Amino acid sequence: MNAARKLVDIQPPQTRPDKDRRHHKRVQIRLPGKFLNEMSEEHAFTSVDVSCGGARLRSAERVPPGARIVCYFEELGRVACKVVRQCEDGFAVAFLTTPHKRDKLADRLTWLLNREALALREERAAPRYETSGPAVVRLSDGTALHCRVKDISLTGAGLEATASGAPAVGEVVTAGTLRGEVVRAEGREFGIRWIV
Repeated sequence: MNAARKLVDIQPPQTRPDKDRRHHKRVQIRLPGKFLNEMSEEHAFTSVDVSCGGARLRSAERVPPGARIVCYFEELGRVACKVVRQCEDGFAVAFLTTPHKRDKLADRLTWLLNREALALREERAAPRYETSGPAVVRLSDGTALHCRVKDISLTGAGLEATASGAPAVGEVVTAGTLRGEVVRAEGREFGIRWIV
């Protein structure tokens, strides 16, 4: 005798339009900044939310999806981006970064979010000495960034870019014969830690 079989109507999985498919958690944080479009025109923005993989930016300038831009975030520095969609008040971007740089951005975002609540301050491993003088910092892509040295120590230096924004946190740069990693960035000012 054959056992009765219960037929099950198998439906294809339903797409949930409200489900967030981002790979990285975004946090609401307001960071002012500027971006250069593909024509090298400079425009202002303020971040609405940011993750280590992208951001939503409020800007009066309309940028089409697929466009590549360079963003200079206060507190985060320079990040190459690709516009992924337009929003009512601006647009969203995906960061074009290495996994190492993404990790550094995540660390910096965590620090920024907790800075006020925990009264954090940036600690330095060696005393810094104020100085002044020109310097040329080479970015990882070979671009020369003209800077002014603000302070220097055995473990790092503080610099200010003279014509553009700071490099991104996590970027490895060269200053003369020394290699360093950008550990903080705000506007045109940034700090690097020497890599031995």
